[in-house]
Amino acid sequence: MNSSLSKLPASLLIGFLLIMAMFSCQKDPYEIGFDLLPPSDTLNVKSTDTCTVEAFSMRQDSVRTDKTSSLIMGSYMDPIFGMTTAGFYSQVRLSSEGINFGTNPVLDSLVLILQYNGYYGDTLTRQRIKVYEISDDLHYDSIYFSNRQIATYPTVLADQDFVPNITDSVKVYTKNVPAHLRVNLSSQTNYFGNKILGAPASTLASNATFIKFIKGLYITATPVSSKGALLNFNITAGTSRVVVYFHNGNDPANDSLHYDIQLNPSCARFVQVDHNGYLNASQGLKQQILNHDSARGAGQLYLQGMGGVKIKLNFPFIEDFNQGKIIAVNDAVLEMKNMENDTTLGPPPTITIIRQDSIGRIGYLIDDNEGSAYFGGTYNPESRSYFFRLTQHIQKILQHDYSNHFDLYIMVNTPVKSYITPNRVMLYGTNPLETGDKSNRFQLKMTYTILN
Repeated sequence: MNSSLSKLPASLLIGFLLIMAMFSCQKDPYEIGFDLLPPSDTLNVKSTDTCTVEAFSMRQDSVRTDKTSSLIMGSYMDPIFGMTTAGFYSQVRLSSEGINFGTNPVLDSLVLILQYNGYYGDTLTRQRIKVYEISDDLHYDSIYFSNRQIATYPTVLADQDFVPNITDSVKVYTKNVPAHLRVNLSSQTNYFGNKILGAPASTLASNATFIKFIKGLYITATPVSSKGALLNFNITAGTSRVVVYFHNGNDPANDSLHYDIQLNPSCARFVQVDHNGYLNASQGLKQQILNHDSARGAGQLYLQGMGGVKIKLNFPFIEDFNQGKIIAVNDAVLEMKNMENDTTLGPPPTITIIRQDSIGRIGYLIDDNEGSAYFGGTYNPESRSYFFRLTQHIQKILQHDYSNHFDLYIMVNTPVKSYITPNRVMLYGTNPLETGDKSNRFQLKMTYTILN
């Protein structure tokens, strides 16, 4: 080098280049660091897309699903991923504490109202909903995962068929309210409604005493045999609730009383998910996630939300990539492309990548600190692809800055955040020989500068 930079020790020079790169995020990432070198040294800038990448799909144990803004219920049969059925557990709360139902309240009906907030799948399929009363306590401050189950009483409060109508508003008391599902909780038995109306005054005095008396509801779907959908329900807008319709037995003229029991963000709640052990999945997916045939990741890879399927990722020879030379990584981008063009079962709008060490601790990559525009993970519908920028992460590996070994995993939903989406996607693998198009493969593209 003819620059004064060449007089710096190599370790200091690498650090200087990295600092400048991190503060140049508004520039084309492929040009980061170029202005730090004299023109003659750009001859040492190299690019490659042949780094060995190992990846295969595996089952994800579970994800955190408590305190989500939407609750999911329903069932659908995916031609690739097979059966998924979801339900949720939730407390219900008094809309006003200290309610008095009168001296002789008589139940007319009890109706569960769930406001639609989107769906995933086919809403023309008839579904079947079942509702039970929870017999165990739910705690708002507790963490709940998608594979958790809570005990319920055996009495079925509702067993009702329905076809989702997620767009048409419903007229209630001459007023249009957003599209919602109405479930009669008194068609099978009056038990639950009478339990509410007959509750002692001390139980109705506060929500703290009420949720000990009525611990909540378990709302789930019966598995479908084909198609189907997972339905999102909004609990933040005030429409979702249980309505008690009753009259005063001592005053027959007063026969239009009702009281709302809320299903809202203050309720302890979580979504429970069952993928049926992937027994209904395609053979290609089964071979990877059930038979643990990691070599199948060369052809195609699978991702699924709601604690479904994740991708394990490895760069087996990356530590020896520099071959004893000092290298500054200008850019390192992991690219992956959707193999399908399905508008009914669309891909996840975002995915994430985490690292996990040998004792199970989960962390994020250093590049994630730069924001999603730089780091990636957002689906591009035009190119039908995702990317992750791993520049700083790869640089740290080359500098042997990591003291602990860890694996990388790509997921739709992480196990540590209460955010769930049902979407799934099938990606081209690391060496998709069947397609004959290597440009679509799951690959790492690197641009780097050889310093000495």
